[in-house]
Amino acid sequence: MVATPIGNLDDVSARALQVLREADVIACEDTRHSARLLQHFGISTKTIACHDHNEVNASAGIVKLLQKGQTVALVSDAGTPLISDPGYVLLRAVHRAGLKVCPVPGASALIAALSVAGLATNRFVFEGFLPAKPAARRERLKQLLDETRTLVFYESSHRIVASLADLTALFGAEREATMAREISKKFETIHAANLAQLQAFVSSDDNQQKGEFVLVVAGAPVTSDMSEAERMLKVLLTELPVKQAAALVSKLTSVNKNALYQRALAIRASTSTLPDDD
Repeated sequence: MVATPIGNLDDVSARALQVLREADVIACEDTRHSARLLQHFGISTKTIACHDHNEVNASAGIVKLLQKGQTVALVSDAGTPLISDPGYVLLRAVHRAGLKVCPVPGASALIAALSVAGLATNRFVFEGFLPAKPAARRERLKQLLDETRTLVFYESSHRIVASLADLTALFGAEREATMAREISKKFETIHAANLAQLQAFVSSDDNQQKGEFVLVVAGAPVTSDMSEAERMLKVLLTELPVKQAAALVSKLTSVNKNALYQRALAIRASTSTLPDDD
């Protein structure tokens, strides 16, 4: 499993180049894309395709090659294989066949973004790409409202504005976040702000809507804060509508209003005696 550069070709390790040269076969997410890297370093090893659409069939063939004693290097288009890239089916097939697997560490957009985000990294959760459809994306974000670990998302250029808008609306304008765009490339941008500021920064500049993105978002307030807020919600919801109760508890605590609103809806749904939300 060979990590390759995510932008700057000089980020490739000497070991990765050696493995790619000495392998019998290189399995690529896109052979045309990987050809640029291989040509740059004068590597002529045979390549085969192993991507989302052929991975089941390709895995069977690769396992047979390994059983014959050949060495196969797996690369994705950029970064570390399997991190939001193909390779999971192949790796499981190799493990099940009792064959040796070896990681060749290197570049990863996930880790690179975390290293410069300025947010807590002792505990984080990687969400990969959010759903493309707006309703599904918002639903997934609602499920993450109470997540206290730092959140990391990948995002594409044609959805970055919409995703930032949804993050701001659901997580709150003041939630801290960092955008890492085009990491290690010519137009690299690292911008730390709150979600509202980040949304405005990207929306106002077409250039900041191009390329590949990693969004690192601070986690929700710690459980103790939410527990106290929920206790207050349960009391206030006996007298107030959901929106008013959530807004009041948000003012009295450090918990985000949108997170409280979603929690209040859940409490209200489970308690039929609470007043209607006007």
